[in-house]
Amino acid sequence: MFHDASPRSNAPGACDMVSILQRLSGFSRPRYAFMLLNLIAQVAGPDGSAGPWIVRDGKRISLRDWLCDALAPMAVRETRRSALIQRVRADLLECGELPADPVKCDAAIDQVAISRARVAGKSNLSRAVSELVAAGLLRRHYEGYRVDHHNRGGQRHAVYTLIGASRRLSASASQPERPVHQAEFDFAF
Repeated sequence: MFHDASPRSNAPGACDMVSILQRLSGFSRPRYAFMLLNLIAQVAGPDGSAGPWIVRDGKRISLRDWLCDALAPMAVRETRRSALIQRVRADLLECGELPADPVKCDAAIDQVAISRARVAGKSNLSRAVSELVAAGLLRRHYEGYRVDHHNRGGQRHAVYTLIGASRRLSASASQPERPVHQAEFDFAF
């Protein structure tokens, strides 16, 4: 009647989903953390790292912005969205930055509303990433303008690396890594 699924979970390259879910169950928002972990795995390279930049629809976008935009539909509630749009409209009107053209007006309101939603989304994202780091499923560091560093700031952007059991969530983790030859790094100046 009941069968033991452990042989399948011990197969080489198989992801031990049960252990990941058990680790996430102690989080304040385990479903959100699991969705975030899956999105990171979706864009992670063969080494398990994702970011700081990804290309979507031909545009370069920061990983954090893409994650916020991807998770935004999970937070949409029509009453909250309507209230945000009304606040943005009032703020733009008060500042005198609301265009007279209705099409431009709607575009300006949408742009400001999206940027405000991203700010709130990044806060939620940071909290969930911190929990994933504490659970041993993710490592975080920052790359950017001056120096790669474990702290943000100085025009550095987040890079997330899948570690432990979460590494097997990545589709590219099952593909063999292509060897890199020194000749690929030699540039003619």
